Amino acid sequence: MNYSQPLELSHVTAWLDEVLRGAMPEFWALLIEYVLIGVVLLTLYAVLALILIYAERKITAFFQSRLGPNRVGKWGIVQSVADMVKILIKEIIYVKKVDKVLFYVAPFFMIVASMLTFGAIPFGQGLQVVDFNIGVFYVLAVSSLGIIGVLLAGWSSNNKYSMVGAMRSGAQFVSYELSAGLALMTMVVLSGTMQLSEIVESQRYCWNLFNGHISAVIAFVIYLISGHAETNRGPFDLPEAESELIAGYHTEYSGLQFGFFYLAEYLNMFIIAAIATTVFLGGWMPIQVKGWDTFNQIMWYIPSYLWFFAKAAVLVFISLWVRWSFPRLRIDQLLNLEWKYLLPINLVNIFVMVLLVLSGLTLTGLFPNVFGN
Repeated sequence: MNYSQPLELSHVTAWLDEVLRGAMPEFWALLIEYVLIGVVLLTLYAVLALILIYAERKITAFFQSRLGPNRVGKWGIVQSVADMVKILIKEIIYVKKVDKVLFYVAPFFMIVASMLTFGAIPFGQGLQVVDFNIGVFYVLAVSSLGIIGVLLAGWSSNNKYSMVGAMRSGAQFVSYELSAGLALMTMVVLSGTMQLSEIVESQRYCWNLFNGHISAVIAFVIYLISGHAETNRGPFDLPEAESELIAGYHTEYSGLQFGFFYLAEYLNMFIIAAIATTVFLGGWMPIQVKGWDTFNQIMWYIPSYLWFFAKAAVLVFISLWVRWSFPRLRIDQLLNLEWKYLLPINLVNIFVMVLLVLSGLTLTGLFPNVFGN
């Protein structure tokens, strides 16, 4: 059943497309739309980074019984903007003994990788730039490009601390990428598709987290752990361990170049939460109960993009909670966790999910009249 959705941004995008196509040839209309989409994505990218930086400072302060930013603007809310302006005008220090080409290219790999992933995320109903039929595979592929930027930064800096940080990051990322990919593949088995929009639609009446029973819960937990490790955040922050490696692979970077790494780190944290929201928690889909038409209509009055960002915000909060609650792991502990525990559990878990789906023991299989689409 289609419900009224008066506050959806998809209405605005549809209207704009109609106006442009009516006023000019299709080529120019599409060109303008592509430019507008790029500007909107870049703006959202920057705004989300500023919000996440401020949120982490405040949440961290709360955990540690401090105040956090409280001078620049009401409750220090403009502090992140002030820091952004500062980093934009800060001088870039040129290091002599670096591999110049690789050194200056490395930050762009980080930004491009996160932007390519960012464009595939369905932020709301009709708010998705690219919707490939292999969406999950695409997300895994382009998000993996970021490690190239890390390795290039460490190698080209001609600094032993940077190199050690880059090698740690490479080992960590490649290891945990396996578990993250297998956790998502477990949900692909459950959903029967790799297309992100169809994965969201299949969760209209039952989120994948519940539909796949304990197997889906295990995949969810493993994905959050693996995603947290991929973003190099505590307790998995060995590549940037300040007490050991100064700043790790980006020690020699300054000004806007350092800003690119800084932005990418926070956006990658959001991207992990956004993908988990899409695949496990119903994405932008509001809470729906089959047969409760009045309740469902009320839920649809809350815009889909608000549902999406609310779910993602909960996962970001959990990520911050974990970061400021556990001490840093040693490199052997970090790799043992992946290769001796998470990966074997993942391999067994995806096999269990296949059995659940084939035997029809998922919630949608057992109770199609209640949870089926």
